[in-house]
Amino acid sequence: MAASSSDVSLDLEFSEAEIQRYSRHILLPEIGGTGQAALGRARVLVVGAGGLGSPLLLYLAASGVGTIGIVDDDHVELSNLQRQIAHGMGSLGVAKTTSAAAAARAINPGVEIVEHRLRLTAPEAEALIPDYDIVCDGSDNFATRYLVADACVRARRVLVSAAVLRFEGQLSVFKPHAGHDGPCYRCLYPEAPPAGLSPSCAEAGVLGAVTGVMGTLQATETIKEILGLGESLSGRLLLWDALATRFRTIRVPRDPHCPVCSAL
Repeated sequence: MAASSSDVSLDLEFSEAEIQRYSRHILLPEIGGTGQAALGRARVLVVGAGGLGSPLLLYLAASGVGTIGIVDDDHVELSNLQRQIAHGMGSLGVAKTTSAAAAARAINPGVEIVEHRLRLTAPEAEALIPDYDIVCDGSDNFATRYLVADACVRARRVLVSAAVLRFEGQLSVFKPHAGHDGPCYRCLYPEAPPAGLSPSCAEAGVLGAVTGVMGTLQATETIKEILGLGESLSGRLLLWDALATRFRTIRVPRDPHCPVCSAL
């Protein structure tokens, strides 16, 4: 069943093509034309165009998120194609931001894709993050995760953070600026683990489909945050064990002595 133009308020100014494209969203009472318009106004920054960032940014584009920024300084390699579905054989050697942007535009040319071909430093994060409403971290190293998380606290931006390793994934939302009970990333992980204690996917491996599941869940939580739908993952950590086919959620309290968010 498709939505007709009569189902959408005229002041939302959807074209007939947009009504057809987003009809399954518009049919949902929780979204409707007003929610779809909110998605179109949203600005989301995706940090990392790899295993997590690929499904994440493709679903954000398909959903009609108006502006999607992509941060990455890497180029597509053959070993990426086992899980990084935004890239293909024709993209080998191409900058990941360029390859991912092309894939997103192929799905939905109506959204704006902004390439940030760089490795984030503290000054760049402080300058870039305030330009977006929500930041999605799919990076593969602790230095970037902490840099992004701390900058989001200072800029009062929602952070949707996911991570994967081998057959497991985790996901949470951090927005301490929105209430006294919401933790930041450092409330959960005060410091990065010592070098060598937590191997990377390049060292320990990862099942490709695990990145797809977690990136898709990350996209879902991002859309929920944009629209204010359902129960936020703020204050909770979702853990998934693919081998056991088991999801579990644990509470994450706010640290009243956190050096990053306690002053909010």
